[in-house]
Amino acid sequence: MADENDDYIYDEVTGEWRPASEMAAAAETGRVVALDAAGNVLADGDSVVLIKDLKVKGANHALKQGTVIKSIRLTDNPDEVDCRHDAIKGLVLRTEFVRKR
Repeated sequence: MADENDDYIYDEVTGEWRPASEMAAAAETGRVVALDAAGNVLADGDSVVLIKDLKVKGANHALKQGTVIKSIRLTDNPDEVDCRHDAIKGLVLRTEFVRKR
């Protein structure tokens, strides 16, 4: 846990103030923290639910709210996840439109 005398640094990725020691450890491992719309941490292989109807460029239909997307993969960008859907191949979703299931 964080020491009470530890300095805090604003993490622009998560939008939270985090202990400096925790930020240094995360920088050493090089991991990217991806958060869903509710602030839950996403990981490879998680299932997510869409919280909004989304129009997909290049597709004839939209993805409806409540659609379950299984087995996501994190990307280098913490605001995007790579996933597959039966009707759409190579789908990349913004994390602001998904909620962890």
